[in-house]
Amino acid sequence: MTFEDNAHLLNICNRIVSRVGRRVDEASPICDARLLDGSRVNIIIPPLALDGPTISIRKFGKRQIGFDQMVQQGNMSPGMATVLRVASRCRLNLVVSGGTGSGKTTLLNALSGMIDNGERVVTIEDAAELRMQQPHVVRLETRPANLEGNGEVNMRDLVKNALRMRPDRIILGEVRGPEAIDLLQAMNTGHDGSMGTLHANRPREALTRLENMVTMGASNLPPKAIRSQIAGSLQMIVQISRMRDGVRRITHITEVVGMEGEVVITQDLFTYEFKGEAADGNLSGTFKSSGLRPHFLSRAAYYGLDKVLMEVVG
Repeated sequence: MTFEDNAHLLNICNRIVSRVGRRVDEASPICDARLLDGSRVNIIIPPLALDGPTISIRKFGKRQIGFDQMVQQGNMSPGMATVLRVASRCRLNLVVSGGTGSGKTTLLNALSGMIDNGERVVTIEDAAELRMQQPHVVRLETRPANLEGNGEVNMRDLVKNALRMRPDRIILGEVRGPEAIDLLQAMNTGHDGSMGTLHANRPREALTRLENMVTMGASNLPPKAIRSQIAGSLQMIVQISRMRDGVRRITHITEVVGMEGEVVITQDLFTYEFKGEAADGNLSGTFKSSGLRPHFLSRAAYYGLDKVLMEVVG
């Protein structure tokens, strides 16, 4: 689609955002919203955008992508898919870590597909993208401040409110600020199987980011207490990456094992090992099991899934 000039594009931007109850003008030149069909739209206009209004729309496919399809596409191995299915069924608290556009939300959707229909799930997002299949889902979405600067409802407000709704699980679209402390406390107080995504390039970096975000919400806590809270609440980090051939691959399935001194101890169950580049430009590599005994094996046994788990990691 082409536009006559910047004024024409700005007019289109205004029509888009007014339909979803938002506004974009010189006073508030950035707008991030969800369209009626579920697409995400981001608009930024002058004076912040120097060359004129810029609009980005992220559309989501109609079909839900599950673990089987991800295995076919080379996003993970069959063994990794089994471990993730078991982890979700066993109600492990986990975070999906990765860069922008790496497929974190798609993976979170696949993981949520393993949640039992009898469970009450609360999802909390900045702009709703998660597509839950269960009947008992409460979807919450943040709200920006109005023209007077009032009425903002942020992630932290929604997490606190979600705890009063008797959820079995809480799923955060993206953990990016002080709400991290509330999520960890929720994970620690009976909301097993809670999940979220965050931006980080490696599992160890994800732990550091989580620690930094908790500090935003509880600056008086010493680092050891924060790490101890993380180690006691979080059980798994799934690292996903969009590689230079365009394929999204799970590079690490990492367990959080506990604390040793002041350090959070982790162990990799699976990693992606890069081998080289094929003639067609695609990367070649293998998804490798570490052969380590999963720390959550006894929990899997409680759910009758220990044999299935050992078959793929042994």
